[in-house]
Parts: sequence; C-alpha cells; structure tokens
Amino acid sequence: MFELIPFDRRMHRVSNYDPFREMDEFFNNTARNVSNPFATDVIDNGDSFELNAELPGFKKEDINLNIENDCLTISAERKLNKEEKVPNFIKRERFYGSYSRSFDLTGIDVDKITAAYVDGVLKLTLPKEAEEVPVSRSIKIN
Repeated sequence: MFELIPFDRRMHRVSNYDPFREMDEFFNNTARNVSNPFATDVIDNGDSFELNAELPGFKKEDINLNIENDCLTISAERKLNKEEKVPNFIKRERFYGSYSRSFDLTGIDVDKITAAYVDGVLKLTLPKEAEEVPVSRSIKIN
C-alpha cells in the first residue's frame, strides 16, 4: 500500500519534513492549474488561425463555445457523478469542475469559424477577415 504514496512525499518523510513547504507547493500548484486550465496551441496558416485546445476526458456535450464582442470563450465542465459509490481514496488528482479561457477575435471572420473535437483535442479553424484594399479610380477633369 505504501507504494501508492507519491515518491516526493516519501522523500519528505526521510529528509527534514517541512509542512509549510508542502503547503506552499499545494497552493502554488493549485494556482498554476487555475490560471491555465487547459493547454492551447495557436498556429498561423496564412489565411486562417488554427487553435488546438487539449480537453481530455470531456464529452463533446460538455464543451461550450461562445462568441461575444469579438471574444471567444471556450468553457468545459466535468461533473462528479454523486450516484457513484466513492471508494476510500489514498490520493485523488482528477479534478471535477469547470474550465474556461477567452481569446480575442479581432481580425477574424466570425461567421466562418469551424470546430471539431477528436481524441480530447478541440480544433478550431479561425479564418482571417479579408483585407479591404482601397479602390483606385481616376477622376476626369472637365
């Protein structure tokens, strides 16, 4: 059973145990997870951007995409099944709750955005708005 205890905790027991260090690590890790709830990659393909967001373990129905005032918000919620009989956990790292990130859509043709969710990765194609080239014309002098 003691093999299930994470290695770093076993090291604390062997060396000088500092409960304040462990508490600092807990709060630092929690803050890091809240500030960056899921990893994203943004790729410039020339005429469009590709945004890939890692959302493993979510169902497609649990992911919401909302556009408001040139701002795209990706949110996902993972709910704890309360009907499940909970075993005696030694350690629990899986998080239940909601995640959310927002992205600026300035210069994006919002009506042509497409989305797909495959193997835990949400892929959005964000086409750039076409640049308006000023029309050149001649004026005839009378």
